[in-house]
Amino acid sequence: MKDQALDRIFNKPSFYLKFERLELDDNFCIIDTSEQVQRFAEYPNEVLRGKDIRLSFPELIGLEDMLKALLQGEQKLFELQAIKRYFEHKLHLYIDIYIIGQQQENKLILLIEDVTDRLVLKQKLAQQTKKTNLLSSALISSRNYMEQVITSMADALLVTSNLGKIKKVNRAAQELFGFREEELINQPISLIIDDEQLLIKAIYQHSYLKRSSQNLEVVCRTKTREKLLIAFSCSVIAKKTEGLEDIVYIGRDITAWQRREQRTSAQYAMTRILSESQSIKQGIPQILQSICQNLGWDLGELWTPSQYIGTSVQGDSLNAVLRCVEIWSSRVISAREFKAITWQATYTPGVGLPGRIWIRRLPLWIKDITVDGDKRRSLPAAEAGLHAAFGFPILDDSEILGVMVFFSRELQPKDKDLLQMMGSIGSQIAQFIKRKQAENALVESEERYRDLFENANDLIQSVNPSGRFLYVNRAWRETLGYSEAEIANMSLFDIIHPEFKQHCLQRFYRVLSGEKLGEVKAAFVTKDGQTIFLEGNINCKFVEGHPVATRGIFRNVTQRLAAEEALRHQQKETERLLLNILPAVISKELKEPPASIAEDFADVTVLFADIVGFTEIATSMSAIQLLNLLNSIFSAFDRLTKQHGLERIKTINDAYMIVGGLPIRRPDHTQAIALMALDMQTAIALFNTENNQNFSIRIGIHSASVVAGVIDVNKFTYDLWGDTVNIASCIESQGIAGKIQVTEDTYKCLCDEFLFEKRGEIEVKGKGKMTTYLLIGRK
Repeated sequence: MKDQALDRIFNKPSFYLKFERLELDDNFCIIDTSEQVQRFAEYPNEVLRGKDIRLSFPELIGLEDMLKALLQGEQKLFELQAIKRYFEHKLHLYIDIYIIGQQQENKLILLIEDVTDRLVLKQKLAQQTKKTNLLSSALISSRNYMEQVITSMADALLVTSNLGKIKKVNRAAQELFGFREEELINQPISLIIDDEQLLIKAIYQHSYLKRSSQNLEVVCRTKTREKLLIAFSCSVIAKKTEGLEDIVYIGRDITAWQRREQRTSAQYAMTRILSESQSIKQGIPQILQSICQNLGWDLGELWTPSQYIGTSVQGDSLNAVLRCVEIWSSRVISAREFKAITWQATYTPGVGLPGRIWIRRLPLWIKDITVDGDKRRSLPAAEAGLHAAFGFPILDDSEILGVMVFFSRELQPKDKDLLQMMGSIGSQIAQFIKRKQAENALVESEERYRDLFENANDLIQSVNPSGRFLYVNRAWRETLGYSEAEIANMSLFDIIHPEFKQHCLQRFYRVLSGEKLGEVKAAFVTKDGQTIFLEGNINCKFVEGHPVATRGIFRNVTQRLAAEEALRHQQKETERLLLNILPAVISKELKEPPASIAEDFADVTVLFADIVGFTEIATSMSAIQLLNLLNSIFSAFDRLTKQHGLERIKTINDAYMIVGGLPIRRPDHTQAIALMALDMQTAIALFNTENNQNFSIRIGIHSASVVAGVIDVNKFTYDLWGDTVNIASCIESQGIAGKIQVTEDTYKCLCDEFLFEKRGEIEVKGKGKMTTYLLIGRK
């Protein structure tokens, strides 16, 4: 190895230029030097002939034995590497020292090499390697962090290739679209996006403009092919190789938001159409088109039993024959055959979707009309690509005027909110139709229909622009009580109730300005000072652009409003009475089917209490006195029952039954019953003191399972069944006056918190002997 080192030194091409040299005698004193050797010394001024080498190169101190071995030929070469020298101007250098022994001449040769550049480069390389390792570690940490962020994101995230193949999805995307991760990876994004090419094109257009695509609304499909509207924020991740970019999609489900917007738009459009349409025939096609376009349905129909809606229907509506009188369809469907069959089809009440809505008088939803059983239209509907359907009646109070039905190419689950909204719209359409009928009749000829007006139940009036009455019908006069002479000297504003005057004035002047109003509400004061409430519509007659008369048709809704108020009051009273009879949760369940309510409770505690000697005491007082005493005692017990969160089941004569742990389950029901029993003893003692009586109660308690419920909904009685009830009753009947007797099951639940006295065994019918304890009090 030493020979190799010597060869490495002496065989360098620049040997004489690369090394500085020192020659030493056997006392390590300098005998010769090269010209530049001082610049490598720790103390350059000491590099003089005759000087000890250790004064200028202190690194050799302690190496004397090694130097002697070199002089004696025991070793050929010794190396000192990477010795650092510092200078005042903050520069430094590194040197390697090679020491060679010349045995024949008895001297040492020191060769010094400047290795600063090599070591600095080596250090920089080490630093760069360390920095690379740190960057790699940071990258891994960042990647792990981003994975956690992506996993916990509420928004759906997908990463695809530039050709639309899915490379990554997060949990939110899987839950939103109903696919597992393995079902999406390496699949085309068209699996969930209807028009992925349009989306990718939009993304690249934004990419060329150097910005991300925000809120691109795209129709997507779940695994069950349910349609969702997703707002995507997308960006292209550039790579070194052009054409291999990845696309990141971050999507948020805005389907519910879109539905709300659609329904708001539909309601607004419906209000506008109903207020602006001059006739029923003008308004109905606009209504069908507006509902389809605003709510995203493809075809709408109107079915009536007459030639057109608004025409009188002869005979009983149960025997009506429904025909389609209006159809609107979007251009995206081809439904020529479906329409042709629809125009020719007729339905009787209860048959087909229109007939079923007609007979039910309620909105109806069909998930897929092609499998609904309507053989006449199911096949044409399938050929036209129509699936989901819904319809609603055009209903005014109890009178049904027609049915509207709508179809969609999508399979859509039932939407209760939409059906409720459309039921309300059906009423608005019915009111619109009724209003237009009245308006048309009035516009045609007031004189011609004066007899009709006179016999109408609605209140009809006509006033000039200053509010003076021009005409009122018989119903108006009889309802308000004013004579024709009085009316001739009155103004409309004289009979409006003060609270409604400002509102009615505003409506009156809006009509005079040509504005079309929907239904208006008002309150008039009768001659005898009573207030009647009215609903109806008003319109204005113009001659050469100037208003000459406003005409109003109103319904007297005073009795209806009073009935509604009375009904609300009655409902509140019924609720209150029901809560007095039944537990709150049971009362709530009774309002929903099924009518019978029964439930198993595995862990409850039942308490029976009986007033000892009550039968004998009852013979000494009147029934009223007896009832008052019982009411006072049981009222005190009822207050304790509510205080301890228990449920009173019933009272039978002088017996009182309560239970803990139902209908709302609770883990401390046994403790609550025990405290209740102790408080009952205190309450009966207080009652005796206040009423100069000497009553005592006998209490029995048992803990186990029961069945509880309401079987006879006509009497609304909440009761318990099972051995637990029978055992608790037997424990009470065989108890001791003034004592609380419990079974061993109850004792085990309470022994850590309460004091007991063992009574022994008693005979329980059907159960044999049972060990019982007497509850004394709390520990």
